[in-house]
Amino acid sequence: MSGPGERRPSRLPGFLWKKRDRGPKTLYCEQFPLSELAQKFGTPLYVYSASMVMQRVRLFDRAFGRVPHTICYAVKANSNLTLLRMLAREGCGFDVVSGGELERVRMASPAAVKRTVFSGVGKTREEIETALRAGILLFNVESEEELNLLAACAARRRKTVRIGLRVNPEVSAPTHAYISTGLRKHKFGIPIEQARQLYPRAAASRYLDVAGVSVHIGSQITDLAPFGVALRRVAALVRELRSQGHNIRYVDAGGGLGIDYQKASPLGFADYVARYAKRILQPLRGLQVHLLLEPGRVLVGPAGVLLTAVLYVKDNEGKRFTIVDAAMNDLLRPALYGAYHEIVPVVAKSAALRTMDVVGPVCESGDFLARDRKMEDVATRDVLAVLDAGAYGTVLASNYNTRPRPTEVLVRGNRVTIIRRRERIADLVRGEGFNH
Repeated sequence: MSGPGERRPSRLPGFLWKKRDRGPKTLYCEQFPLSELAQKFGTPLYVYSASMVMQRVRLFDRAFGRVPHTICYAVKANSNLTLLRMLAREGCGFDVVSGGELERVRMASPAAVKRTVFSGVGKTREEIETALRAGILLFNVESEEELNLLAACAARRRKTVRIGLRVNPEVSAPTHAYISTGLRKHKFGIPIEQARQLYPRAAASRYLDVAGVSVHIGSQITDLAPFGVALRRVAALVRELRSQGHNIRYVDAGGGLGIDYQKASPLGFADYVARYAKRILQPLRGLQVHLLLEPGRVLVGPAGVLLTAVLYVKDNEGKRFTIVDAAMNDLLRPALYGAYHEIVPVVAKSAALRTMDVVGPVCESGDFLARDRKMEDVATRDVLAVLDAGAYGTVLASNYNTRPRPTEVLVRGNRVTIIRRRERIADLVRGEGFNH
């Protein structure tokens, strides 16, 4: 049976299989058996390894160490305040896509606001005004109308603001259609030809500092070649803009570096991110820019698991359903994207494999964590770990069917801390019915 410790050759601290005395193999998060965490805090339960997040951040930082750079963690991957504080202490900046995410950064670390970039196609006037007051590092502008609004807001406040245009490089990346962003058919970015016309207009505005070029071609990309293609086109644009007198100091290379949810990578994480860095840095050689990077999933995804208990096992004329207490409202990715997450019992009791659907209690046929999955046979009350759930788990969670969202805990060596308590029904209905 595979497990996170066996299938990840990077040997980063985090999730490991151990034998306790003469008992069966048990899955640990750092020094805690996941079975004990499930018993203590209940399920569904998100568990994160602090050591694994920190090691990944440091290896990522080291891979780009020969150039000026800032890691702007993509808050949308996992926005828990404790994780944001931890990353800020490591010197990370942040990539935000809403006023709410910007407020989370401010709450986690006021100093980190100065290392924050604001992306997204639908920034409201209120969000722009808030970011102007906060003094963020860079606005990634995604349309002509947004540029006009930003210029008007900056002029009204008489405050100069750094901007970069998020250009669309027409690079197709092999990923799910919902998270591909690098083509003109997507809502994101500005075609490079149009950007060439907008840069002089932006520079003519007294309060806009045309400082950068930004790009982001999608999410969950494991084929590194498209990153190199995109950055070559960005580098050519930077040279062209500089020849026209624009003082381009920043290149925002975006994020999107993916993880392998299904099988062991032939590379350890250090080698993987080093190859990614080579793809990014080669086209920028000689440009002497400050590089902004927006990793999210690759830093926190493998550092989290979702624990869930088996409620019932039933057979419908040969079709096996394992019904668990976690549902699509707790982890939406399988229902939304058909995404794969490996699922293993936290205590390995049986070598027998069986094909089953792992489904939740929500009243939807689309409520599943796995379909036709061949995995170790399980029984009622067993605890399962849904792996690689540290990114896009809790941030996509909802209260559908009036279900409270799970507890989240962070493990640091021999310490475990609740970083978000399980909601109560009173939390869910607060604000309702106040006129009656």
